[in-house]
Amino acid sequence: MGLLSLAIWTPIAFGVVLLALGRDEQARAVRWVALVGALVSFLLTLPLYGQFDAASSSMQFVEKASWIARFNVNYHLGLDGISFWFVLLTAFMTVVVVIAGWEVITSRVNQYMGAFLILSGLMIGVFCALDGMLFYVFFEATLIPMYLIIGIWGGPNKIYAAFKFFLYTLLGSLLMLVALIYLYTKSGGSFDLATWHALPLGSTAQTLIFFALFAAFAVKVPMWPVHTWLPDVHVEAPTGGSAVLAAIMLKLGAYGFLRFSLPIAPDAAREWSTLMIALSLVAVVYVGLVALVQQDMKKLVAYSSVAHMGFVTLGFFMFNQLGVSGGLVQMIAHGFVSGAMFLCIGVLYDRVHSREIASYGGVVNTMPKFAAFALFFAMANCGLPGTAGFVGEWMVILGAVQFNFWVGLAAASALIFGAAYTLWMFKRVYLGPVANDDVRGLSDINAREFLMLSLLAVAVLWMGVHPKPFTDVMDASVAHLLQQVAASKLN
Repeated sequence: MGLLSLAIWTPIAFGVVLLALGRDEQARAVRWVALVGALVSFLLTLPLYGQFDAASSSMQFVEKASWIARFNVNYHLGLDGISFWFVLLTAFMTVVVVIAGWEVITSRVNQYMGAFLILSGLMIGVFCALDGMLFYVFFEATLIPMYLIIGIWGGPNKIYAAFKFFLYTLLGSLLMLVALIYLYTKSGGSFDLATWHALPLGSTAQTLIFFALFAAFAVKVPMWPVHTWLPDVHVEAPTGGSAVLAAIMLKLGAYGFLRFSLPIAPDAAREWSTLMIALSLVAVVYVGLVALVQQDMKKLVAYSSVAHMGFVTLGFFMFNQLGVSGGLVQMIAHGFVSGAMFLCIGVLYDRVHSREIASYGGVVNTMPKFAAFALFFAMANCGLPGTAGFVGEWMVILGAVQFNFWVGLAAASALIFGAAYTLWMFKRVYLGPVANDDVRGLSDINAREFLMLSLLAVAVLWMGVHPKPFTDVMDASVAHLLQQVAASKLN
């Protein structure tokens, strides 16, 4: 087993062990096993950084073995600069989520922790898969643990939210499966992505493939107008579920555009880029305005996620180096910042059991340490220079100005909305006099919560002050991708 296989199967193995551990009487042991599993999984991804050749655009750490020989399906893994950081981000966020659920989850602890560790391995598998069918299996398998996390440990309407999440994402993926089978037959019986990237396709075939893939990936991002499942799911999901969903699962769709849609159907991608840019701008501007009127903190941050992911797809479909690299940086930054925002809401919810903004006010008076963290993450969500939230959005806006000044102006205007809804929420929740007895009785964050938020704060600050390690890794792969997109594949 190579490093990638270890990164995928170690958390899954720990998850299976946790499922076998059994009852809640063993909850203390379960939590420690989960933390050890998450830490070991994260440590296994660190050698990837030391051994990765940033100057190369080719796949690295490649592993290949026959899986289903009859249909030429291979267990084929590899990393390039586009997928590299998402493996580390997934493993890192799993550690944070295990710490976040340490005291909060008291029933079926082994199943909760096991589901997150299994989900972590499956998501890493999505980012590493170089075989179309292997990618599809990992992509769909991630739905199962997340469905259970929402449906078992969620809020009052958890069953509705879990079904909505499952049906939306599954229906889109069925069209992707049709496209994958077509590519398999067209390539003479191969599921190899590199073979598909070189496959000459007609204009009609490319358009149909592009929209079949769009159905799966746009729902996952989610792009406007297929974003309506996300706020409902975030509201009902437990805090850890919301953090992982926002930080990593939304990235699976955006990653799919770069790994499948653009290199397989480059002519269709260029032809329909105007539509994709328009949909992205609607998400950035309109959904930002929708976030302004939300009274539920989780809904506000959920709509904020849709707006921020709009920057990602906007960057991808302008086909310049700044735009695509900015979109990738924004994906990583959004993983840190949105995960932190949801965990902050979870800290308050654990104490007051309300997500309504009106239930709070003056939290800074009773929780000064926590309010400092919340302010920092709010600033990052606004795109404050020096934080991770600034870097990706700034790169995308610069790429948009290169592409078209008016597109750049429209994208930049969204930063105003982002600042408006984030600061409005912060003011109402944290500032001013103590609003009620619930807030008066709050106790500041404990050592566990301080550790959890500190890990994310360091990541947000490091990426904001020194983004070069992130951009250096992806530059060669992004340049190679843009060459693929620029070359016509019409047969």
